[in-house]
Amino acid sequence: MATTKDSRTPSVDRRVLRTQATLARALLALVEERELSRISVSDVAERAGVSRTAFYDHYRDVHELAEAASTAMIDGLIRSLPSPGPGSADPEREATRSLEAFFASLAEHAGLYRSLLGPQGSARVADHIRRRLTAAVHNRVRQANDGTAPADPLDIPHDVQAAFTAGAIFGVAADWLQRECPEPPARMAALTWPLFHALYGVVNPPGAAAS
Repeated sequence: MATTKDSRTPSVDRRVLRTQATLARALLALVEERELSRISVSDVAERAGVSRTAFYDHYRDVHELAEAASTAMIDGLIRSLPSPGPGSADPEREATRSLEAFFASLAEHAGLYRSLLGPQGSARVADHIRRRLTAAVHNRVRQANDGTAPADPLDIPHDVQAAFTAGAIFGVAADWLQRECPEPPARMAALTWPLFHALYGVVNPPGAAAS
């Protein structure tokens, strides 16, 4: 009989998280060696040092594990994106550096992201990225303009500018991955930042005179 979330003890939760993290690391290692479509549950379980039964205690199949692993990493990537507002001695350099880290992280697991964001990929992952990016843009513009506290991604209003910017970032990243990352992350950051900054529409951009 399955236990409910409320009945789980902290130690059980930690074991669950450890097993899920171990499975995710195993999958990421395997994706560096072969395409996602060629990786089986047995492959992941063997690499992780767990049984197939243990795998199925957490995920239906390899694709579901891949979605879980990628969305967790994506949340970290999006948090690394630059803030549009002033507040540093060299905001452009700081922003470009964070964009470079964003593209470098994508490139590190390019095989996984390429599989999930390609023509036969995961609609769930693509939707997650778009929603998180839209929320990040919306929140950072509001914080830069008036110091408003961040809103939950599920609670933000319809924001055409934020959605447009998020779609542009998503499209650039997906195209770059599908083309097998022809430009290095530093070059992608240099090309992307001017567009990224222009689309943000910040009232007081870096370097603007205070009113």
